[in-house]
Parts: sequence; structure tokens; C-alpha cells
Amino acid sequence: MDTALVIYDLTGKILAVYYGATDVPQGVPYLFVDIPEGESIVRVDLSDPKNPVAVLSGENKTDLTKLQEELERITTKVDENIPDKKIPETLEEIKAAKKQEIGQACDKIIYDGMDVTLTDGSTEHFSLTDHDQLNLFGKKVQLAAGTDQLEYHSDGQPCRYYSAKDMQIITSTAMAYVSYHTTYCNAVNMWIAGCETADEIQQIYYGADVPEQYQSDVLKAYIATEKERAGDVNEPQVTE
Repeated sequence: MDTALVIYDLTGKILAVYYGATDVPQGVPYLFVDIPEGESIVRVDLSDPKNPVAVLSGENKTDLTKLQEELERITTKVDENIPDKKIPETLEEIKAAKKQEIGQACDKIIYDGMDVTLTDGSTEHFSLTDHDQLNLFGKKVQLAAGTDQLEYHSDGQPCRYYSAKDMQIITSTAMAYVSYHTTYCNAVNMWIAGCETADEIQQIYYGADVPEQYQSDVLKAYIATEKERAGDVNEPQVTE
């Protein structure tokens, strides 16, 4: 059985889990939890705010957790038997379908992550799923607390210690990456909303250059910064 420091938000969602940590974090909700081998923490039960309780997976699941999982299983089964959605026909339906397509593409490119060049010149790749983003949020908490060696791992590699400077590069790059794609996706949705025909909408794809009239000030600033970095080369707004 391992003891872990668990940081969570005000809804009970797990933000980060640290094994072997002894320092008490400042300014964030936390628990020290004994986690049996083969199990993991799912969330923190805040039904009694004065007595938060860790909810674990595996054999120690609470009845509420088991009920939630059974409900998810039934919902999935029902969804499998729902007939295919009808093909969008009206302009508004086509816009909604295109926005969904763009949103899914945005999620994928974010979750696939980015390469980061560290202080020693090496390059490592980091995925950015929701779980990864929460973990990196936890690293920012550690950095703010003055931790100088932070445990983490790049894709497909064992966990290791990163210096505070390298972890600052990783977290800053990750947040900028997520922020840019979120901003770009928002601009594409504005573009879709401004279309007047189905043909216009069908020409839009994730990675297309957004017309200037649909670019927000934030996106324009990102584009200007990227052009300056690239030596004013006319680069596409989204590169992989």
C-alpha cells in the first residue's frame, strides 16, 4: 500500500497524484491517501465538505461509484442501439455538423501533444490529454511552491526527475499550445457561423487559414508572433 498526496478541485475532480511526497501544498485542497496495490483514486467525495473522502477503484469502490459505472455501461449499450443520426440538410444543421468536426479535430491535435526542446538541447514529446493537462497543472503548483526537482515522463519513457527550469519550459509550452489551438478553433467556428451557403462550409477544414475578418485579436497576435519567429515567412496558421 502506497501513500500518495492527492490534489483536487472544489468539485472533487483529481488534479494530480504524487507518490512519496511529504511537503504540504499551500492554497490548494489536498489529501494524503493510502492506495492499495492495483487500485487508483477516482475522485474525492465532497458530500461532507468538512470530511473529504477518497473514492478508489477496484474492490474498494463505493456503492455510488459502482452505480455510476453501471449507469455508464447501460448508457453505452443504449447508444450502440440508437440509429445513425440523419444527414444534415438545413444550413444550420450543416454548420452544427462542421463545428463538431472542427472541435473533434482540435481535441485530437491537442491530445496528440507537442515536442519540447529542453535546456540540454534534447527534444521530448508530451501528450496533452485532459489527464496530462491536469498533471501539468499540478506541476505548476509544485513550481510555485519552489520545488527544484519534479517527477514526470515524456511519451513512452519512464518517469524521471526534471529540473525546475525544464519543467517550466514544458508547462509553459503546453499551455501555449493548448491556448493557441483553442483560440484557432474558436475563430474557425466564427468563420463557420458567417458562412451563407453549404458549399462555403464544406471548404472549411482544421488547419485552413482563417480569413482575417474572422480572426480574433488574440489569434492575430499569435499569428504575428509566429511570423516574427519564422522570419516573416508566410507560414500556415496551423502546423503539426
